[in-house]
Amino acid sequence: MLSRPSDSGHTPFGDIFLSQSPDMEFWGRHRHLIGKSGNWWENVKVGGGAAPIETDEGWLLFYHGVTGTCNGFVYSIGGAILDIDDPSKVLYHCTDFLLTPEEWYEERGFVPNVCFPCATLQDAATGHIAVYYGCADSYVSLAFTTADEVISYIKAHSC
Repeated sequence: MLSRPSDSGHTPFGDIFLSQSPDMEFWGRHRHLIGKSGNWWENVKVGGGAAPIETDEGWLLFYHGVTGTCNGFVYSIGGAILDIDDPSKVLYHCTDFLLTPEEWYEERGFVPNVCFPCATLQDAATGHIAVYYGCADSYVSLAFTTADEVISYIKAHSC
């Protein structure tokens, strides 16, 4: 399970953790996966998004990163590739976002300046991926890519 614990005790707010469960009810072995970084677009917090996609390169993860501006927070979509056998190992982690608010429906709404990955659909035969993402907490949009395209980008722009 990927989660972002947010209590004021033993877990820092704003990072993605990986946990395991023998029965899908009790969770343990919590391990830090991805944290806010020096990358400007995810320097306040990061969090999950769509369920990871299994690829030949590893688990493809679309997540969100948040930065603060004088006009409030900006939520962008980032990408990472996790080891297929041990998803606690981050193989590649984008230094730049994959998608950030630029269109009016991403910039204006109930919560402005939000692109938030919600779900993906993948056609395993063609590698095409549809990414459903929330926009400004008021709309839902759909972006298209391929596994090869997004994996190549993540690997070329990795920390």
